[in-house]
Amino acid sequence: MKKISRYKIDFSLLIILLVFIVISIVTINSAQSLISNNTLVIKQILWYIAGFVSIYFIMFVGNDFIYRNIWIFYVIGIISLIGLLLFATPINNAKCWYSIPGIGTIQPSEFMKIILIITLGTMIHKFNDVYNNPTIWEEFKFLIKVGIVVLIPSILTFLQPDTGVVLIYLLITVVMLFISGIRYRWFIILFSIIIFFIILILGIYFVDTDLFINIFGTDFFLRIDRILDWSNSSGYQLENGIISIGSGGLLGMGINNTPIYFPEPQTDFIFSVYANNFGFVGSIFLLILLGFFDIKLIILAIKNTNLTNKYIIGGIIGMLIYQQLQNIGMTFGLMPITGITLPFISYGGSSLLSYMMMMGIIFNISNETIRYTN
Repeated sequence: MKKISRYKIDFSLLIILLVFIVISIVTINSAQSLISNNTLVIKQILWYIAGFVSIYFIMFVGNDFIYRNIWIFYVIGIISLIGLLLFATPINNAKCWYSIPGIGTIQPSEFMKIILIITLGTMIHKFNDVYNNPTIWEEFKFLIKVGIVVLIPSILTFLQPDTGVVLIYLLITVVMLFISGIRYRWFIILFSIIIFFIILILGIYFVDTDLFINIFGTDFFLRIDRILDWSNSSGYQLENGIISIGSGGLLGMGINNTPIYFPEPQTDFIFSVYANNFGFVGSIFLLILLGFFDIKLIILAIKNTNLTNKYIIGGIIGMLIYQQLQNIGMTFGLMPITGITLPFISYGGSSLLSYMMMMGIIFNISNETIRYTN
């Protein structure tokens, strides 16, 4: 059998990642002119360098080491979320970040996403390994354990408040459970409960605002109000973002020529800047690239023989596709504005570093697949 290097990686995935980096840096360079900040590109490059260091480290220690010690990382993640509520300085009325001098801000919930994916992957594999044909009661007990593991970081993140990341936690859980092989009746029960509570909450919201505020608080009322207001396709940020996209035309207005200001062009609305600079043709290219990247991961999951890897890749794919659809959709007014970034493209330290760590996991899995198929 041909010997495969421990650090061999899938070059097609690496090339896509490098293209993402170029797109990110060029687009952020255009975005920073809108907010009069000339340091974003340098910071993004430094975060990418830190990301490649993290990839090398993860490939050095191997996925097995991370899988064996994932509960230690889970506890660290929970402690970091609790620490935010106790010690973090509020930024825009939210305690989502630790401020570190000389580095910037660190957002623990971004790292909690990948920790949660790996934790659930190991839990599901262990359950399926122990119970070849589990009873309904055995599945129920397992789902309770999963619910507790997901509920703890969800509550802590919701209190920051960061509803967008909580939705990602829940989506990751549903996707990974769906591919785990448990009975589909649990999903029918889950969605029925969710629909019931949505109807109940919205009913109180529309019928009696004062009662809603007394029960759930003003903060939750404002969050619901913000989510529901997206359907009006109104708001300064959304309107200007759509104008920016439309003005790009077929081929775009060129780099650094975005003519209109809108908030958060480097993060939430990075796609509006990109579409304005590169037009319809450039936007289609990016969408195809994102789709090809997702398909590569799906194929990787199908080929891999390790069930833990399959579950983890499934969680990663679910997270990435949701964030891609949510981020791009909200710039068109098709989805509510939730502050979800576009993976690998938007500016960000914690989010970008977490995606690069995720790539380290993926490269390790890819290397295992290459090794076993050769």
